[in-house]
Amino acid sequence: MSDYAVVNPATGETLATYPTITDEALEAAIAQADTAYRAWRDTSVAERAAKIRRVAELHRERRDELAAIIVREVGKTLAAAEGEVDFAADITEFYADNAEKITADQPLEILAEGTAVIRRSPLGVLLGIMPWNFPYYQVARFAAPNIVVGNTIILKHAPQCPESSAAIEQMYRDAGLEGVYINVYATNDQAATIIADKRVQGVSVTGSERAGAAVASLAGQNLKKVALELGGSDPFIVLSTDDLDGTVAAAVEARMDNNGQSCNAPKRFIVGEDLYDAFLEKFAAAMAEQKLGDPFAEDTLLGPLSSLAAAERLQEQVDRAVSQGATLVIGGGRDGAFYEPTVLTGVTSDMDVYREELFGPAGVVYKVSGEDEAVAVANDTSYGLGSYVYTTDAAQAERVAEKIDAGMVYVNLVLADSPELPFGGVKRSGTSREMGLLAADEFVNKKLIRVAP
Repeated sequence: MSDYAVVNPATGETLATYPTITDEALEAAIAQADTAYRAWRDTSVAERAAKIRRVAELHRERRDELAAIIVREVGKTLAAAEGEVDFAADITEFYADNAEKITADQPLEILAEGTAVIRRSPLGVLLGIMPWNFPYYQVARFAAPNIVVGNTIILKHAPQCPESSAAIEQMYRDAGLEGVYINVYATNDQAATIIADKRVQGVSVTGSERAGAAVASLAGQNLKKVALELGGSDPFIVLSTDDLDGTVAAAVEARMDNNGQSCNAPKRFIVGEDLYDAFLEKFAAAMAEQKLGDPFAEDTLLGPLSSLAAAERLQEQVDRAVSQGATLVIGGGRDGAFYEPTVLTGVTSDMDVYREELFGPAGVVYKVSGEDEAVAVANDTSYGLGSYVYTTDAAQAERVAEKIDAGMVYVNLVLADSPELPFGGVKRSGTSREMGLLAADEFVNKKLIRVAP
């Protein structure tokens, strides 16, 4: 029996199962990645870039097929799935375009005579442990920069994404990168074996706090570099606006992204008291209008959550919040893996949901007296991934952005991720950056070369 299976969350039907890798095959995969590294690190930057560019092209050529896979696997709406494939292609192409910049020597100003440079060299074989919520995008932002700098990749995807993970590996193979990128259907125990292997030099994990802590512990025991991209409970602060309807539309669009299952989606809506009543009324009405249905249908705005277990977990959180005194404004109902858009108010710091991440189409709206209280509520969390600030006062935006404890602040806009912009958080949201040029600095040897005059 395999943990790797395609289970359509819209229907509950198991469409395919995939066997986990044997220990012997896993050893062969590690050896293949290590052998490939010996040649790949000496391959010219131009050739590395050309092959990564071909991976981007294959994403676009196979767009329809790739999108349909993740609708089946995790319940994305078709439009969202197509958008994810496009974004993964854009990210991959970005690293092809910037390969020379990423790998160029960095001259240093020195106090003595002679020269000194920082030369970025690859480390070797890396393990990527990826989540189910963005099967292509998450892989692209890890694999593309690291392959460009000369590393090789072993990729353990989420157990519910075996078909998309196979499709990704096939694109890398077809681009001439066999051995440079290897997909494995590994168990957690086998992932620990990979991390401990002396041929493996680092590990990147995107997922829950629990997964991040487990992987970081293993990496630490084995003295391996680790990059963590974990959860988030991002604040959406509304202090002033000259377009409340537009602000509400942005709030709903961002909250509903990926059926509400995005780490950096706003989940806590912190609204000044003068706007609170109007915002809540419009926000709840707009959330309620999100049409649930078949994720393949063109008019569907909200598909199922990624699994029955995910929907049951969200239902338990919301039910517990209500039992502890929160007010259920709309929603709260579940039908299989489908969960209604849900809005909670009246949440206080002694309730569990105040500290939790709601991973699905549910949000909490808070009333605050002004800027200082808004920042205090925004920062009163163990997370620190993204944040959103809506204000018509530019000076206020600057002040609030400076005070928020988060890796990213977006002012008066949402869903503005882009290949050139770094992505990552602080506190329990992670330790690293992906995308942008910073992503290529996570797993390199920043080697000093000092030459006498």
